[in-house]
Amino acid sequence: MCGITGKYNFQTEEPVSPELIRAMTDKIVYRGPDDQGVYTDGNIGLGHRRLSILDLSELGHQPMGSEDGTIWIVFNGEIYNFQTVRADLISKGHTFKSECDTEVIICLYQEYGEDCLKYLRGMFAFAIWDQNTSTLFLARDRIGKKPLFYYYDGKTFIFASEIKSILEDPLVRREMNYQAFYDYFKYLYVPDPKTIYKNIYKLEPGYCMTCSKEGIKKREYWDISFAEEHRGSLADISEELLHILDESVRLRMISDVPLGAFLSGGIDSSGVVALMAKQQDNPVTTCSIGFDSEAYDEIEFARMIADKFRTDHHEFTVKQNAEKILTDLAYYFDEPFADSSAIPTFYVSQLARQKVTVALSGDGGDENFAGYEKYYLDDIENKIRKKIPRVIRKSFFPFLSGLLSNANHTLLQRGTTLLNALSFESDYGFYLTNTEVRGPLWNMLVTDHTKKQISDYDPFSVTQYYYNKADTDDHLSKILYTDLKTYLTEILVKVDRMSMANSLEVRSPILDHHVIEFVAGIPAHLKYNRGEKKYILKQCFQPFLPAEVMYRKKMGFSVPLADWFRGELKDLANQYFFDKNAGLCYFFNTDSLRTVWDMHQTGKRNYATLLWSLLMFELWHREFMA
Repeated sequence: MCGITGKYNFQTEEPVSPELIRAMTDKIVYRGPDDQGVYTDGNIGLGHRRLSILDLSELGHQPMGSEDGTIWIVFNGEIYNFQTVRADLISKGHTFKSECDTEVIICLYQEYGEDCLKYLRGMFAFAIWDQNTSTLFLARDRIGKKPLFYYYDGKTFIFASEIKSILEDPLVRREMNYQAFYDYFKYLYVPDPKTIYKNIYKLEPGYCMTCSKEGIKKREYWDISFAEEHRGSLADISEELLHILDESVRLRMISDVPLGAFLSGGIDSSGVVALMAKQQDNPVTTCSIGFDSEAYDEIEFARMIADKFRTDHHEFTVKQNAEKILTDLAYYFDEPFADSSAIPTFYVSQLARQKVTVALSGDGGDENFAGYEKYYLDDIENKIRKKIPRVIRKSFFPFLSGLLSNANHTLLQRGTTLLNALSFESDYGFYLTNTEVRGPLWNMLVTDHTKKQISDYDPFSVTQYYYNKADTDDHLSKILYTDLKTYLTEILVKVDRMSMANSLEVRSPILDHHVIEFVAGIPAHLKYNRGEKKYILKQCFQPFLPAEVMYRKKMGFSVPLADWFRGELKDLANQYFFDKNAGLCYFFNTDSLRTVWDMHQTGKRNYATLLWSLLMFELWHREFMA
């Protein structure tokens, strides 16, 4: 796992400074502490930081050039089928000097050009400089496990694994993208392809692009299709699913360095550990995070799996110590990011790195197999929608919701949310379920200047685009597609930044594109079956996972935020929110913030998620915009 950077002055012959590329690359040294490299040739420059996983020799050094020196690559990721692809390329006359997957991509590009992508099975972000055509070719893996950012102003193209590297170039101005700002407070992250900065973008998962003297061209090379459903019995589909998962795990166990797994005690990570244990003789190294709050602690279930499969198990308990890593979180994410489970993800990565260099995870199970509680709630809402005429829901429910809006009781507050969601159709109802800070509260909080900058932009457009893009009429499949394209991105950003902050590579077998493609074709009622989530995955893992793990209530990788803001984080947050020089003051009404703060402190409302998003925004603003 690595970090990549580069710059191309495609409209001028202005040379790229090696010192600039080195500075950009050094900014992400934690992504690759084992080696570094810089390549410049006139108006093109490439940089690389290496975390050695395969072929630990110097032959894996990057930037790596082709034998004739006309093709150069910087690559971040792992290609799990590279040995098979390498053998096929050798049969076509290609020769190799190393045993690494990077060289395989070079030869694939020489053989197939941009079509090389369809032969790659793995996680990746790479840039290839083709001297023959003066073209820079970039690509990101199908589901977005590896990041790729770029800056474009019509004359210059700059790219990197993280935004902070791009910001090293004095050419890049730090200007706020107000649409992304609004997205952040709705979704708790900034969805692709936007970033919080003007003129800096994310290359979307499953996309590639070229930069040449004509400018940039971007295209989607892969997408998820729900159009064709698998036929066969539950037993047959379950058996084939297990075979594909088993193969996906096996491919991700190829490594020249110590390898282990994250173990939360949930069905996804437990299933991955079970398949790993089946495929190796030595005990699997497992790492788990617990909390000193029983309501959030899953450690007993992780121990149950560790005992069953006799793993080499390690644990860390997150106590009241969130404050000390808050500034670090803001630094590693580069833009506002409000998923509070980044804290336990950082600590489990830190724990794992003490034992291994590569860890397998269970990420992707919830989005593929309908594992979140929100799918259950969405199902209930849609059943109510079908029973109550639209005219009643549209006219009467908003009135009832308004009557309950000032209620102090938790159940009545939830009733307000439900009535509000039911007054809309299923796509917008799902958007409300998936987002935070409702309209009236938002309008109270933000300043008139902020409203003017946002103008008439509606963050619903993000959800609406993917909901309508899904090639199916089945509602559950549409929202699973939407989450795979949006919400999953948040999780992968979190895992990438927190693992890379600890120089740890994380691999996700359930997010193999062969797995995703197969699962998309499983009928929706076999994923969510009469209120039971992950139905077919449970059938698949039933022979070797205990019922206590498979059928327990989902807890999620969450933290006691509400308590933290009334305890450990109270003084710190109060200081950041109401400092006269706080960045928040430029965007929010201080009196309204004080109202929200006081209502949370007195227990009249639980505004923990909103407060966390505000705090992370303030920390980001101090780190990158002050």
